[in-house]
Amino acid sequence: MQQVAVVILNWNGCELLRSFLPSVVQYSQADGAVVYVADNGSTDASRELLSREFPTVRLIALERNYGFAEGYNRALEQVDATYAVLLNSDVEVTPHWLVPLHSYMEAHPRAAACQPKLLSRHRRNYFEYAGAAGGYLDCYGYPFCRGRILQTVEEDRGQYDGAASPLLWATGAALFIRLSDYRSAGGLDARFFAHMEEIDLCWRLRSRGHIVACVPQSTVYHLGAATLRKEHPRKTFLNFRNNLLMLYKNLPEAELKPVLRMRALLDGAALLLFLLKGQGKNAQAVWQARREFRALRSVYADVRAENLRQTTVCHPPERTRFSILLGYYLLGKRRFTQYF
Repeated sequence: MQQVAVVILNWNGCELLRSFLPSVVQYSQADGAVVYVADNGSTDASRELLSREFPTVRLIALERNYGFAEGYNRALEQVDATYAVLLNSDVEVTPHWLVPLHSYMEAHPRAAACQPKLLSRHRRNYFEYAGAAGGYLDCYGYPFCRGRILQTVEEDRGQYDGAASPLLWATGAALFIRLSDYRSAGGLDARFFAHMEEIDLCWRLRSRGHIVACVPQSTVYHLGAATLRKEHPRKTFLNFRNNLLMLYKNLPEAELKPVLRMRALLDGAALLLFLLKGQGKNAQAVWQARREFRALRSVYADVRAENLRQTTVCHPPERTRFSILLGYYLLGKRRFTQYF
């Protein structure tokens, strides 16, 4: 069995592979890892590129585009390793990036997952939106990070470079995970397709008593928004729908109704804001997301019951009791250290 497998999910990302795969192969193989590319039924020249230019990379050929969640579930079924790294195809890694992550997991058997420090490839001294130095949730399910509060991204000045810190969720852009824990928790939720799936998985793991952490001694650089731009209506739909599904799946019974009632109001406000900004398709995406969430609730009833049955930590401290929207917009608190 391999110790570490780095698995990159690809869909029509030939140019991204050409740009980013060289550093992944060089620095991951130097640390003893095996690099895989799981191809989600690409129709471009991705597979030919891998065969021609990256002969040491192992190809997992999926017959169609299963999306991020199901694509990784199917790919990881074919990986025999202690740990896997779910790595986006637009991530530039650095020398010995895997060593601190692997060492942390080996030293902490209760740890199910961890992430490196995620910096922006465009502005290399700033954190990257998708995960920064590790993720939290506020009381209404809005994600935020050490180094990124809503739209405000901090400059990295070493302020989060201490010991590995506990999180609620680690970024799916570079998720280092113990495969036995991944599988026992059921993997990523395939019905999510993409967006929020790593938060949902990490919340399940955290609720079952596992540790999720950021190990800032490892650094990678993420391009970000390589598949869909930030406010693409499809992305808006998936983010809103999947966030509501995640809340339904994981919230303790006493919190479910009050949180979902408040989210109905907040989502309505988001819809109106999109309309005021002239973004009618995004407003429609919010409406469609809420409609589909209502349709799927009954489908997820058994999933919710099973999650609650296995929960041993009902309210992990990384799922906060405050509203990040209130702090950000009304109190002007734009930095993580203003909350903790």
